[in-house]
Amino acid sequence: MSPRTLRLPSWLPVDAYILALFGTVVVAVLLPASGAAADVAGGASTGAVALLFFLYGSRLSTADALDGVRHWRLHLTVLGATFVLFPLLGLASEGLVPYVLTPQLQSGFLFLCLVPSTIQSSIAFTSLARGNVPAAICAGSFSSIAGIVITPLLAALLLGGTGGGFSADSLVRIVLQLLVPFLAGQLLRRWTTGFLGRHRKILGHVDRGSILLVVYTAFSEGMVAGTGHQVTPLRLVALLAAEAVLLTVMLLITWYGAKRLGFGRADRIAIQFAGSKKSLASGLPMAGVLFGAHASLAVLPLMLFHQMQLMVCAVIAKHRSREPEETETVGVPVPAAV
Repeated sequence: MSPRTLRLPSWLPVDAYILALFGTVVVAVLLPASGAAADVAGGASTGAVALLFFLYGSRLSTADALDGVRHWRLHLTVLGATFVLFPLLGLASEGLVPYVLTPQLQSGFLFLCLVPSTIQSSIAFTSLARGNVPAAICAGSFSSIAGIVITPLLAALLLGGTGGGFSADSLVRIVLQLLVPFLAGQLLRRWTTGFLGRHRKILGHVDRGSILLVVYTAFSEGMVAGTGHQVTPLRLVALLAAEAVLLTVMLLITWYGAKRLGFGRADRIAIQFAGSKKSLASGLPMAGVLFGAHASLAVLPLMLFHQMQLMVCAVIAKHRSREPEETETVGVPVPAAV
């Protein structure tokens, strides 16, 4: 999950990894895994996600995380945007049913609003815009850790009666699949740090390959269950429009709201990029647990939003990089180099 794995686009491009994601969807639609093959794919997907979070726990410096706690106002602001403002906007999307979104797509849209913030792109964009990079690292990390518990609880509250599929067993599975490997990575970090540093490039492919496997498994299950043909081109366009509005509102709130709260430019940049985005790495495994065979419709809004946020935030970050820096900042100073 290193920020170096993200290639920032020059002008609204489609990231190669996003192309791989949608290529994986095409493969799942044409060649879905079923029967024994589905069992193998599901088991491999579960193991890959556990490995993903083990590596994440191994990479996150405990000292850096504890040091970042002192900037608590910024982190609470990001958490509020991620787990309060986003869900409220997701609930408001119920007014789009059935004229704009189908009930299934609206559930996926709401689930998108419940997942934690992304880490790597928040760091990369904050760095490009000359913002508070240490704060972005800690804010994204705290959001991801908190989301392991908060996201399924919000799903239980907001999606429990609409096909969210939440149960106590779901929470246990999420904890075992995400939180336990993360904590194991933290505990073993002393012995794994050197190995991870020497094989960073290879492990970056492991990160992305794990997500591709999760996407293939989710869409395969959807095709076998017959849920893969419920999205018409018109509904897809409507979904994209709704997500564009969602992203615009959150970008404006995080930028101008942070200003009203008294944050300086560097902190506002970190808040905007960490507080306006959603994580595929965390959201996809959770969707598989919570939605089961309906996970393909649940993760489609998240996949589309992920690409949209990369494109829009790349433009914003480059614009911010050309702005003059403030002579006075609030919170942790921006490092001279990343």
